[in-house]
Amino acid sequence: SRPMTRAGLGCSHGRAVRLGFWANGDNEFMAFDKPEDFYQSYAAYKGYITPVVKRKHVRWYDREFWTPARCTADTSVLELGSGTGEFLSYLKHKGISRFQGVEQDKDAVAAMESGLESHVHVGDIWDFFDSADVDAFDRIVMLDVLEHFSPGDGVRLLGRIKGVIAPGGLVVARVPNMGSPWGGIHQFADLTHKTAYTAKSLEQLGLAAGYKILAFVAQRRGSPFRRCAEDTMHWLLSKFLTVTPVIWTANIIVIWESLASDQTD
Repeated sequence: SRPMTRAGLGCSHGRAVRLGFWANGDNEFMAFDKPEDFYQSYAAYKGYITPVVKRKHVRWYDREFWTPARCTADTSVLELGSGTGEFLSYLKHKGISRFQGVEQDKDAVAAMESGLESHVHVGDIWDFFDSADVDAFDRIVMLDVLEHFSPGDGVRLLGRIKGVIAPGGLVVARVPNMGSPWGGIHQFADLTHKTAYTAKSLEQLGLAAGYKILAFVAQRRGSPFRRCAEDTMHWLLSKFLTVTPVIWTANIIVIWESLASDQTD
């Protein structure tokens, strides 16, 4: 990533002037007009490093994915938006033999654990779906991905997933939980986010794409003491408030199943 200087800012006679920066050392103008424009400086913002999967990460993913999504070592998994590959490393640790990731950010892929890149399609997610050799997977996972799409593209994405999911397969997604008072810390921490979700709007999104909710799962982190303290606080708040969230944690995990599964049961 390159440091940026010389802002192109301001207005002229009531007309908006395009906002952006000139990159040092070249003549490339980096404009920031839309949320997706911020991907131009995403690697610098994220500061990618190679993740190391520790026992605590295994416990987290077991609790948030493996158990609620009813996985076994024979389950095949496709992760859309793999980032630096922490979840893929977890799948490898769990002994999953068939897993694949999709990630368009080459800087993120470069930071993955050695050997994982052979499991990753590097490129645009829509191009991946257009590939003729995409096989079906038992579980499709999107961790911190859906919020980067508009609601319409979210429906489109879930629709395309139906072409790569095995019969009886499940879709697992994690997003900032804007039904919780704490969700904004994640939702508003990234200017590439386009859509905010609650448990109810996740249900609405799924129905529009032909899915039903199987479960909502809380993303619980921190020490046992902190988790106990949070549970106590949320219990007390629930006693005083007339409207409370389905899930209190800052992130919410949803598990979807295609409505078409009802017709084949």
